[in-house]
Amino acid sequence: MIDTQNIPVQKIENSRIGQVDFNNIPFGKVYSDHMFVADYADNVWKNLNIKPYAPIEMSPANPSLHYGVSIFEGLKAYKHENGDVAVFRPDKNLERMNFSARRMCMPELDESVYYNGLDTLLSLDKDWVPAAPGTALYLRPFVISDDNYIGVTPSVNFKFMIITCPVGAYYAKPVRVKIETEYVRAVKGGSGACKTGCNYGPTLYPAQLAKAQGYDQLIWTDGREHKYVEESGTMNLMFVINGKLVTPETGDSILNGITRRSVIEVAKSWGMEVEERKVEVAEVVAAIKDGSLQEAFGAGTAATIAHIEVIAHEGTDYTLPDIAKREFSNKVLKELDDIKYGRQEDKFGWLRKI
Repeated sequence: MIDTQNIPVQKIENSRIGQVDFNNIPFGKVYSDHMFVADYADNVWKNLNIKPYAPIEMSPANPSLHYGVSIFEGLKAYKHENGDVAVFRPDKNLERMNFSARRMCMPELDESVYYNGLDTLLSLDKDWVPAAPGTALYLRPFVISDDNYIGVTPSVNFKFMIITCPVGAYYAKPVRVKIETEYVRAVKGGSGACKTGCNYGPTLYPAQLAKAQGYDQLIWTDGREHKYVEESGTMNLMFVINGKLVTPETGDSILNGITRRSVIEVAKSWGMEVEERKVEVAEVVAAIKDGSLQEAFGAGTAATIAHIEVIAHEGTDYTLPDIAKREFSNKVLKELDDIKYGRQEDKFGWLRKI
């Protein structure tokens, strides 16, 4: 049993926090003073420590570089008006991280390692959690192979780290998306339900093509027929059709998003009908044309709720209803924000206070 209660801490000599304009934070480019590191060797997590944020040393033969032997998560910490700091649903991130670990032949994380690392790091860098509206401290836990071996075989040594960065809005405006019918993000039997690095690199090229055509992101479709919508960029996809919340069911090719799950739980608590099922491209297009599609949005940790204003399909841009008049997505965004920022009771028990 590992003693994780007293994690060694090496504090930075000169904090960089005074150099940060917290009213103008670029997403994912400014990092906090410290990071958490733990090693896995001889079938146990060990060497837990906090050190100043800095580059890490790595073998050129590291399998994470060659074969994508890596998993990661994304979650956020929020500053409350009374100065408290709370993390949103970190238990679900640990649950999903261990799901990804099993799929990638990696060791699962002990709760004690995960939570003590998270709590110690956030307690140390608490001042890095921004207080401005719409901001948060983004947390990136990740595990990579730490082997020194070029061979396609499961690794035996690993490194678990947590880095953090203050962030503002991921999308500054509503998004224009294109239904992708040529390239594929994930397929049945693949690793699309895991947060592993090898899922994301191949998405960059088709997303780049879409951006050149004037779109912010793609709506991915199934890899067999391109008949069903799956995700939108790095977000789960959600619709309001005839007053019902409709979202693609999760599976091998769709990430089990934590924001997605939270939206569903809030909707059900309001008595709204929710359908988690396969959603055909043809159904979405038909609902746009006949006016029964009232809202469309992406749900994810980085974006929270990203309103979709245009959906393109087969060369036609379909403009969706006025965002200001969208009842559900605006209401659920406010509900989630009010919980995260401590403006209302956390009746679901989602917050972990530091």
